[in-house]
Amino acid sequence: MPRLIVLRGVDEGKQFDLSGQAVTVGRHSSNAVALHDTQISRRHLELRSLPAGGYQVFDLGSGNGTLLNGQPVSSAPLRSGDQIAVGQSILLYTAARADTPANELTERVRLLARGAEPDVMAAIVRRVGVDTGSQILSQPNAAGSDWLKGRLAGLAALYETAEAVSHILDVDELLAKVMELVLKSVDGDHGCFMIRDEAGHLAPKAVRYRDGLNRLEELPVSRTIVDHVLKESQGVLVTDAQSDARFRGGASIHRHNIREAICVPMKGRREVLGVLFLDTHSTLKQFVSGGREAGKFTEDHLHLASAIAHQAAIAVEESRYHQALVHAERLAAIGQTIAALSHHIKNIMQGVRFGADMVRTAITDDDKDLLGKGWKLVEKNQGRIDQLILDMLSYSKEREPAIEPTDLNKLCLDVLDMVRGRAKDRGVVLDWREGANVGAVPCDPDGIHRAVLNIVINALDAVEDRPGAKVAVQALLEPDGNWAKVIVLDNGPGVAAGKMDDIFKPFVSTKGSRGTGLGLPVSRKILREHGGDILVQSVPEKGTKFTLRLPMKSAFAADSAGGTTLHPAYDPPPE
Repeated sequence: MPRLIVLRGVDEGKQFDLSGQAVTVGRHSSNAVALHDTQISRRHLELRSLPAGGYQVFDLGSGNGTLLNGQPVSSAPLRSGDQIAVGQSILLYTAARADTPANELTERVRLLARGAEPDVMAAIVRRVGVDTGSQILSQPNAAGSDWLKGRLAGLAALYETAEAVSHILDVDELLAKVMELVLKSVDGDHGCFMIRDEAGHLAPKAVRYRDGLNRLEELPVSRTIVDHVLKESQGVLVTDAQSDARFRGGASIHRHNIREAICVPMKGRREVLGVLFLDTHSTLKQFVSGGREAGKFTEDHLHLASAIAHQAAIAVEESRYHQALVHAERLAAIGQTIAALSHHIKNIMQGVRFGADMVRTAITDDDKDLLGKGWKLVEKNQGRIDQLILDMLSYSKEREPAIEPTDLNKLCLDVLDMVRGRAKDRGVVLDWREGANVGAVPCDPDGIHRAVLNIVINALDAVEDRPGAKVAVQALLEPDGNWAKVIVLDNGPGVAAGKMDDIFKPFVSTKGSRGTGLGLPVSRKILREHGGDILVQSVPEKGTKFTLRLPMKSAFAADSAGGTTLHPAYDPPPE
């Protein structure tokens, strides 16, 4: 689905899905995209759907106007990655795949069935291997004919550039790699990119010197040439800069004796990001004689540099686009986290305040019974705060488990001892089945204890107030001896099929104000840190089965063998 993401402004991080024929953007709350920027109009612009998919932006006579990729527009079609500036806000438009116009000619393609055509295999006269294309592009000199070599010479550099930029997201790393390829292809002495920053100032990037040159020498980049290229939007090849009348006023050219230079604009899909600048010096003999021999740079080099600069510009745009999306996603995630935490903390603090009011009233009235109830409520909510903090730390911190041989039976019994009082108060029967060959399972006992405890507590909460409430726990080794597991089975209401994917999402809780929404995500994270996982089977109104699997991969577990047959009471709920 097409989307607007607020990259900058009061509403930074917000995302708006776009649907319908027309979507209005403005300050008033009636707009589908309502922003809080005081410098935009009540109804600032409208996005209208196009017949072939996607949207077109229309300014609705706004006071401050609308900028598309830095240029004022009244109407223009949108492409994925376009930036819309309104007031102090910048909106990023991302298009769905379905927004790409379909090729009507695809309807004319018909795939012939086998046997409905002549023997085409007999008509094959030449064959090439699957890697032939990449091989000839990477080694054009090895091509079979001069005709092919000539046409591949320039393509090889473009192929290498495309290969380099296809997997590099860091802009500085990307430009450095491209500059290395440029100097190799164009045979220059020095090269650099001059990239515009957010303020519009040019800053050098990826400066490179040809091997053998003194790297302590200053690299002079002619402001005269750069300004000309940016102003005229054209690349130039200066074969003898000192005699070129267009650049005669440029002091840097004369002072540093730039004999040959190539400067081409870095034009991406949307804007000019800067320039690619290359230079080379003539030999001492050429310089002294003042001859007019052909230099190192040719028109072919100019065309090749222009093509590479275009590829680099597109890659930089894509990298910035990706970074903007990541930034927006992080902001959105932070916002969701803060909202969820605020909700849970508010519920806990209500309990604390209520308990504190009871304690205050009990002290005033000298009511010891009320004092005990109030203090018990305060302690309960203090424990919930501790639980929330521990869950947050466990979920947010990457940690390596402290592996040691652990008796899984004893670990599970300890968990059951901790919840036995809670189970008794709620009328829940705890059924424990001890497993064989799980006395030395390689795991972090503290982490697995916490995971099992979370799952058992969830099971107790699930069966509360249900007739015949029961929670069954068993530890066992799988028959092949490669996995140990703890099974927690309850006869609660189960989990609906459509909600199964949500139960492991952070801050999603089925317990209302009682849960933090982090218990299951934390438990799965702990198991996955061990190389295991948590599996869930559930049937609505019949029960849920959680299986915590741990790999038996440590050397001290090599002698473990055999297994335990699952007791019938632990069979998965019927499908």
